[in-house]
Formats: sequence, structure tokens, C-alpha cells
Amino acid sequence: MLHDDAVDPEYPGTAVARMLAARARVSSFTEQELTADWDTVRKKILWAGGLKDLPQARPGQGYTGHAFQDYNHVDLTCMRDHVAHNENDGTVDRRIAVGNQLGPGIRLASLSDLGPGGSWSTCAVGCAATPPQDVAHIQFRARIAFKLVWCPTVEPAYATFVLVDDAGHELVRGTPQPQTSLPPLRERQRNYSIVAGSKYATVAEQIAATAAAHSDTTTTNGRTEL
Repeated sequence: MLHDDAVDPEYPGTAVARMLAARARVSSFTEQELTADWDTVRKKILWAGGLKDLPQARPGQGYTGHAFQDYNHVDLTCMRDHVAHNENDGTVDRRIAVGNQLGPGIRLASLSDLGPGGSWSTCAVGCAATPPQDVAHIQFRARIAFKLVWCPTVEPAYATFVLVDDAGHELVRGTPQPQTSLPPLRERQRNYSIVAGSKYATVAEQIAATAAAHSDTTTTNGRTEL
């Protein structure tokens, strides 16, 4: 069990107090709050993770317009100040650029009221490996505060998301409305595909299975048997 004043011995780059505060914030959201339009919900997720909404900033200089908008930038990572300028030395998943200097953007975009350290929406590719080979765990040697996963529901398709912690446990879920406000379907599908088969996919798959079972029951109960 990690405490807010602890140093994580396995992932010492983790800003533990900040990470726990981020999880507490997202866990406080109500279902109603997360059924608003996606832009509103996304801003709430940014705030919970200790990030400013900076859609007009330059990439690399605090720009957060991409955070939680595509399949990949869905890990909210809280890192200690001294690791924020770490670069990818090539050991992260090969799809992540060598170098990958995020330090200036982290400093500019992080909210100070969440606690010591900084926050960033790091790339999730590589997270399905054991142990995870993504930016958070390799470049920053940090656990994620939470990951956004789009659930593989069929009808409506990939319309519900779940936020899970570093162990894959659910923190909160939401189904933003209208569906037309969501990120493109292809991005939501790819998002699930990069976590499939890992601990981060378990809850999303359970949500999808429950939705499918409910749909089957509703269809059967509403059908006239001959």
C-alpha cells in the first residue's frame, strides 16, 4: 500500500501524493457529471489529473489539446520534478520517438494545487506488456495515476469509457452525450486494441460483456415468441 508521503521503490519517479490526489479527484465524479458532452468531460479529466486545458499552446510548450483525444495519449502520469526532463533513450516501445523531451510542457501545463511534482498525458503504447513498456513506466519510472480505456461495446460502439488505476482497478466510468461529441470511432477502437489482453482491459471488457448481456435480455423480452 502506497501512502502520500512514500517513495515508490519499484517506480521511484512517481509523485505519490500527486498520484493519489488525482485518483481521489476522478473517484469523486458522479455519473451525471460524466454523461455531459465530451469536451466538458475531458476538461474534468484534465483537471482531476492536475493538467491545465491549454488547446492554444504550442506543442512541446504546454499544449494539452491532444490529451485524451486520441488512442494513445490516455495515461495520466504524475512524476517527481527531478524526472520530468527524462528522455526516451530507446528502451520505451519502439513507436515512441527517441528523445521525447516532455519536461518544458509538463512544467507549463501542470496545476500546482494537486501536490508536488508534475502531470502529463503520456503515451500508452507498450502498456500491454508485462511489465508495462510505456512512457510512464520506462521513461519516467512512474506508475500511472489513471488510464482512459474505451470499452468495446457493440451498440452503441465504444461509447463508454472507464478510468483505471495502475493495477487496472476501476476508478470511475462515463458515457458522454451526445455521441457525436466523442473522439473518432477509429481512435476509440485503437485505444482498446493497445490494452487488449492486459490488466488495463479487464474492466472495459466486463463493462462490454454486461452491456451485451443486457441488450440480449432486452431483445428477448421484447420479442413475440411464436
